[in-house]
Amino acid sequence: MPHDHSHAHGSGGHHHHISPDAGDARVAGAIAVNLLLTVAQIIGGIFAGSLSLIADALHNLSDAIALIIAFGARKIARRPADARMTFGYNRIEVVAALINYTTLIIIGFYLVYEAVLRFFEPTDVAGWIIVWVAGFALLVDLVTAALVWRMQAGSVNMRAAFLHNVADALGSIAVIVAGTVILLFGWMWVDPLVTLLIAGYILWQSAVEMPRVVRILMLGSPEGLDTHAVIDAVEEAPGVASAHHVHLWMMGENDPALDAHLVLENGAAADPTRKAVRDVLAGFGIAHSTLEIETVETACRDSARIGHG
Repeated sequence: MPHDHSHAHGSGGHHHHISPDAGDARVAGAIAVNLLLTVAQIIGGIFAGSLSLIADALHNLSDAIALIIAFGARKIARRPADARMTFGYNRIEVVAALINYTTLIIIGFYLVYEAVLRFFEPTDVAGWIIVWVAGFALLVDLVTAALVWRMQAGSVNMRAAFLHNVADALGSIAVIVAGTVILLFGWMWVDPLVTLLIAGYILWQSAVEMPRVVRILMLGSPEGLDTHAVIDAVEEAPGVASAHHVHLWMMGENDPALDAHLVLENGAAADPTRKAVRDVLAGFGIAHSTLEIETVETACRDSARIGHG
């Protein structure tokens, strides 16, 4: 039973328009700026007695940590495949994204808890300190967002780090609004209300993005590809009688792969059939395939079309 391990790789990896080293320098700069900001916000929050400012500081610390995790993952993902990791290290970026979304969710729930407590026990808040520190925070958030923005397309890892940052920028804007309202009207309840709004945004964004990350880790089929349509097209290729034991998954975020058993039509030759199937798969953007060729006589009996059920 001949095997065909046709690893027709595309370029793989991510489609950034930035060289990896330039990207690393940007992320490193963003990390430094966020760590400085965290210290400034915690000091400001303590002096002002503002929960939303300290909440924003914690969030900024998580920003810096998220960027450190994303930075490390980017570095590791560029390693070539070896005997230990035969698929390469690309998927570490997906693991990093999962960690960063998980921390975002924890932060979101923590902020809800703190805000609800504040509604029942309001405290005095020095509005003008909040406005100044949050204004500075917003500036840092915008700088970080600018550094990371172009790198998030096509990378769940950088997207998770970017979302930490976007949530933070929104937090800073909300804190400025809260501080201003407290200065003008003395409404202390605006501080916890704003904290709740920030938390709601963080939780909503994480809930939207997390399933994509989990899908890659669960070896799910690529989003936007209809598995049955791919199999139908393979079975219509010249020389193919049927296909079974099909697996379609993502090796990396932008690297779909397929393996399958192909049953040849009577009289069909293996090599031209493989070539025809590879051409069909290329039309779906699948560059990596492992195809096992069978004849009608040697084909697996009672085999599942998808998976090894």
